[in-house]
Amino acid sequence: MSCPTIGATTHITNGVTSVDCQKQVRSWRLLRSLIELLIPSCNCAFIEDPEIKQGNYLHCSNYARSVYTSSSVITGTIFGYRRGKVSFCIQADSKSTNPIILLQFAVPTAVLAREMQGGILRIALECTRSGNSGNSDSVLSMPQWTMYCNGRKVGYAVKRRPSKADMDALRLMSSVVVGAGMISGKELDHDDELMYLRANFERVSGSSDSESFHLIDPDGNIGQELSIFFFRTR
Repeated sequence: MSCPTIGATTHITNGVTSVDCQKQVRSWRLLRSLIELLIPSCNCAFIEDPEIKQGNYLHCSNYARSVYTSSSVITGTIFGYRRGKVSFCIQADSKSTNPIILLQFAVPTAVLAREMQGGILRIALECTRSGNSGNSDSVLSMPQWTMYCNGRKVGYAVKRRPSKADMDALRLMSSVVVGAGMISGKELDHDDELMYLRANFERVSGSSDSESFHLIDPDGNIGQELSIFFFRTR
């Protein structure tokens, strides 16, 4: 199956169909359009509550700014089989073989693509401090979070250990620094295609109870289109 393109060059290397976004795609809006073509929309729908949506956006954005202490740049990869659910992997860089964290999201791949069509994707992950958590334990050390996608509760996100299939997929994507595309199921011994979006993210670390990740477009600009917030309450 070929990969649709919009003003970008597609190439196939080691079974990976990808778009050279770092050189050809000059904005996140175009990158998002590629994902919309790569992943078909589904018939699933959520009931949107504008007040809740706006409230979550403002809460997350202001919370991240108010506790901001330091930032760094990491590689973030959103990936999932067409008929499966989405995972989010954070790595020090695209070639790292030791992920910082790997999360399994509750939403199917096609539903996340549908959310992206609105122009903004904000994921908020909330957890509660357990009795065994020390004050210095990072929010990323928690095993599970309640997940909100664009202001709507959609289930849970669970931290898991990378499987062999995960590591095989990340290895095949190691040459992609910034891009969107697919990996043939044959390369992963699977009957479905693996879709992915990889980009650099600004990692903002506040207190031990808050971290956030904000997509950096290929021009180096940090926009508001894709952000993932982790926060922990007491």
